[in-house]
Amino acid sequence: MSEPKKDAPRRYIKDGAGQRVLVGLTISETIEFETLESGQARPGADLLAGEPGIRQHKHNERWLELYVKHEQAWSNWMAETRTRLTPHLLN
Repeated sequence: MSEPKKDAPRRYIKDGAGQRVLVGLTISETIEFETLESGQARPGADLLAGEPGIRQHKHNERWLELYVKHEQAWSNWMAETRTRLTPHLLN
C-alpha cells in the first residue's frame, strides 16, 4: 500500500484541511498507520509495555484496528462511487 501502482485505485484523499489521508482515517490515524506499517517505533512506544513481545502485539493490534477502519470506509466509498457511476447504465 505504500507504493502506489498505476493499476491500483487511490486509497488516499484530501481531508477538509487539504491534508492527504487514507480514506476513513484522520491525519493523525494516517500517520500512525503508516508508522506502524513501516515498522518504525513510535515516540513513547517503550511506555506501552515492559516486554518487547507485548509491545509488538500492541502495535500489531493497533495496526489491524486502523486497517479495518480504513478498509470498511474504502469499501463503502467504492460502493458509493459505483452507485453514482452506474445509474445511467440501468436505463
